[in-house]
Amino acid sequence: MAASTHRTCSACGRTNRIPPSHVADRGTCGACKAPLPPSSRPIDVDAALFDAIVGSARVPVLVDFWATWCGPCRMAAPEVERAAAELAGKAVVLKVDTDQNQDLAARYQIRSIPSFAVFSNGKLVSMQPGMARASDLIRRALGSANAA
Repeated sequence: MAASTHRTCSACGRTNRIPPSHVADRGTCGACKAPLPPSSRPIDVDAALFDAIVGSARVPVLVDFWATWCGPCRMAAPEVERAAAELAGKAVVLKVDTDQNQDLAARYQIRSIPSFAVFSNGKLVSMQPGMARASDLIRRALGSANAA
């Protein structure tokens, strides 16, 4: 089965499978036909889902490379949450646990965490190590559409 994300319908509580190319889109619940808003929270991904979303997203993808033991990563988490809420429908926010996904960390030469990457049209357009405020993450993600 292809990689996909899931979104719960607020009207009926059913879980809906969302293809990677549509994580930033509005949708319709398959059960009750209520509208499903675009993803407004960071999406935890493994390598397969990361590749599927980055490779097919029609909007910029902001990636937070982090680890559970990392104090600065925990401090950045609320900023990442705020950025995801503000970017809903305009960009996708992914979280990559570098301990669980060492291959991805190595692929993008992550040497310090947190590190933030932005992809547009499947290509890496920016990388920033260290703590960042939500406003900076939003600006970086939205600015990437012009850079690609």
